[in-house]
Amino acid sequence: MKKFPLYDVRTIHDLRDMFDQSAALYADKTVFLAKPPKGGDYQPVTYATFHADVRALGTAFLQLGLRGGRIAVIGENRYEWTTTYLAAVNGVAVIVPLDKELPPHEIENLLRRSRADAVVFAGSKKADLLSIRAALPQLKFLIGMDEAEDGDGLLSYAKLLEKGRAAFEAGDRAYLDLPIDAEAMSILLFTSGTTSDSKAVMLSHRNICINLMAMCQMVFIGDDTFLSVLPMHHTYECTCGFLCQVYRGNTVAFCEGLRHVGKNLKESHATRVLVVPQLLEALLKRIWQGAAADPKKLKKLKMGIKISNFLRKFGIDLRRKLFAQVHETFGGRLHMFISGGAPIDPKVMKGLRDLGFQCIQGYGLTECAPILALNRDVWFKDTSAGLALPGVEMRIDAPDEKGVGEICGRGPNVFLGYYENEEATKEALVDGWFHTGDLGYIDHDGFVIITGRKKNVIVTKNGKKIFPEEVETLLGRSPYILESLVYGLEGEDGETTVAAEIYPDYEKFKEENGGQHPDEATVRSVLAEEIRKVNHLLVKYKYIKRFDVRTEEFVKTTTKKIKRYLVKKAK
Repeated sequence: MKKFPLYDVRTIHDLRDMFDQSAALYADKTVFLAKPPKGGDYQPVTYATFHADVRALGTAFLQLGLRGGRIAVIGENRYEWTTTYLAAVNGVAVIVPLDKELPPHEIENLLRRSRADAVVFAGSKKADLLSIRAALPQLKFLIGMDEAEDGDGLLSYAKLLEKGRAAFEAGDRAYLDLPIDAEAMSILLFTSGTTSDSKAVMLSHRNICINLMAMCQMVFIGDDTFLSVLPMHHTYECTCGFLCQVYRGNTVAFCEGLRHVGKNLKESHATRVLVVPQLLEALLKRIWQGAAADPKKLKKLKMGIKISNFLRKFGIDLRRKLFAQVHETFGGRLHMFISGGAPIDPKVMKGLRDLGFQCIQGYGLTECAPILALNRDVWFKDTSAGLALPGVEMRIDAPDEKGVGEICGRGPNVFLGYYENEEATKEALVDGWFHTGDLGYIDHDGFVIITGRKKNVIVTKNGKKIFPEEVETLLGRSPYILESLVYGLEGEDGETTVAAEIYPDYEKFKEENGGQHPDEATVRSVLAEEIRKVNHLLVKYKYIKRFDVRTEEFVKTTTKKIKRYLVKKAK
């Protein structure tokens, strides 16, 4: 930090303060680029319009008697989701963002656990909510983002907005006068997992605002257009991809879905994207596979990287010119990827940086609102999760002889506790320190290096520790492997060996097999050779001794993390 001064940021006390400041500073700027319901071109929404709509919706929520209640929101990333979030959280009620990918019985469970009084939902979730409504007597209102009129026990978001606007214009100022306790629970977030083991994380305005100011001190964010790809119900996208952009006066373009990322990047002229490792790894692989289809193109790309890297040693940067064709496929203005959610292979970061895309990664958890550590845009290490945010302390609990132990964090961004789960709260928060469950160490420059997840560590009979994530990273470098999960297998002699479950890149196999799907023996033979190469990079006790081949992708969370417990349960 001493080498590179922190960036100046404006002080905010709560989310309403943040929003009011931004609306005044950036009134005529575009805050969102949204697609019409039936598709078409992006339509801009100004900060002034957004501010007025949030005020109108908040007024309508008060008229419904929702003051002090719980309002859930569920649906894809869209304008109505953002207005619901800010209208509720800024004095009316506790906001409860839910994952739109959850099946009906899990939605029902979380609505019951959160004691939601109302739910604002996208049309895609209408059938689910109608099917579970009878089982939720405490749920007073179902508000449809896509309902044109009130009816069948449903309220129309559009009509509610109209009523709130009319009331405000007629002199109803109750929403403006609502007090906000920045220290109180205002956001209730469920961690990923089944409803039986998911925890409800309680966050305050202060938790979020501290995170917003601190991350912007570390990385300069301004005059940008962010493409919103990851789900907003997740704290990472909500804090960093939505609230941070509103705080900094930027524009957020809503992505229409993962298969539309390339098209939406071009249409929105996005400059930055928040991603998870799997997306970046797939992107880099696609670039190289595209080049490999034409030997001349591949040779040109490799030569261009060599020339570029040589010139950069002398301060000459021609990457955007040399690799203009690659940049054009992403809209021509994209210059930064920010990765989070899980550690990323350093080679992927370097590979994209060689092509002219800045890549940094951060580290956080829902309980930390979410960022604990972040690489800076001016000082970073691709092998690390980053430096502790300003105002945040980090330490290693019970380090071993190599300095590896559980990563702990303490600061004003750390959550209030788990909702109605005192036992879990006491286990996670010890003397103000949040125990993350992740293992790692802190190097001499203060960078946090994550080695793996505490509950995933494989321990051999003689006490050797193996971090599955390390082996999975090496497997992921193979062009024949799309996904893998490494785990320990205990034998009859009590010895634990390393095993892997692998989902191959069947498209790659088909390309090399004249477009035909390969037979099982061929796939196993190629993967066995890839595993042999990986084993040669490892010490002997980490060798993969057995592997299984999957025919379907792993089940993943909405932030593309493999649900490891489902694989282990099946063993």
